[in-house]
Amino acid sequence: MGSKLLAAVAALILVTTVLIGAGASGIVNALFGSSSSDASGSPVCTPDGALTGTVAGLTAEQAANAATIIAVGKQKGVPERGWVIAIAAALQESQLRNLHYGDRDSQGLFQQRPSMGWGTPQQVTTPSYAAAKFYEHLLATPGWQGMSVTDAAQKVQQSGFPGAYARHENRARAIIASLSGVRCRPQTAAAADCDHIQAATPAAATAINYACGQRGLPYVWGGNGPQNGDAGFDCSGLTKAAYAAAGIALPRTADAQFRAGTRVPDGQPLLPGDLVYYGPPTHIRHVGLYLGHGNMLNAPDFGQPVQIDNYRYPGDDYAGATRPTR
Repeated sequence: MGSKLLAAVAALILVTTVLIGAGASGIVNALFGSSSSDASGSPVCTPDGALTGTVAGLTAEQAANAATIIAVGKQKGVPERGWVIAIAAALQESQLRNLHYGDRDSQGLFQQRPSMGWGTPQQVTTPSYAAAKFYEHLLATPGWQGMSVTDAAQKVQQSGFPGAYARHENRARAIIASLSGVRCRPQTAAAADCDHIQAATPAAATAINYACGQRGLPYVWGGNGPQNGDAGFDCSGLTKAAYAAAGIALPRTADAQFRAGTRVPDGQPLLPGDLVYYGPPTHIRHVGLYLGHGNMLNAPDFGQPVQIDNYRYPGDDYAGATRPTR
């Protein structure tokens, strides 16, 4: 079913652009690796920037979602063939649109179903999370690299229309090639959110992506999340689970995380992925995951779900930050 892949996708075809400062370089390195550059040594553009060019036949939303699929694939070490399979699947399932509806409870770029274990509705409608889950299932499929695009996509998607992916292969290749004509610029301060994940390290990017996928879950005292049988999280349960997804073990409580972590010196700029703490130094009472531009992800308190908040506010008892590392 479907034609065999005719050639490898062109080597990394995300466009070079001017990114300002070490922070921008860190974002590039987090998604594409420290060696990602063109022949001149300029860093490659990432989907964390706002698209300033166009991709023929795609809306800005579709182009941004395609760029996210490629970036997540690169971050996870997926060969270029996997990008083609993922984009072909998203073309069939959603036309590269982040849909909040679908057949039964299907949602998102890949029409993943929460009832079938793909994640919460919030997770499957977070493009970076949805792409990561697609690749997770693809990489777990024996022999996927020797399959046609349509057969590999079907192994992941288990669609009622198993032959539907083949017709999207050529367009998927064209979209990847077209992204070489798209330029990006750094996001403005207002765009530091879960749709524009930025991080200085791959581990921080993974932790932020995980935490973003938990938005909307309830605050549960002592909660460690649905994967551990709890309906939601408390503050330190969320940060512990987020960094566990990145392979970094943290202590369970906010106070213990504060004492065990590598402290960010006072006055030094925070980086996305840093943990920010509140309370008297003798007993830290709260922790959040810094997103950048003054925002954090956290599980605030009873009656408030996992959400994005300002990390500083009038009358707060901010105590400092740590930077988790392996």
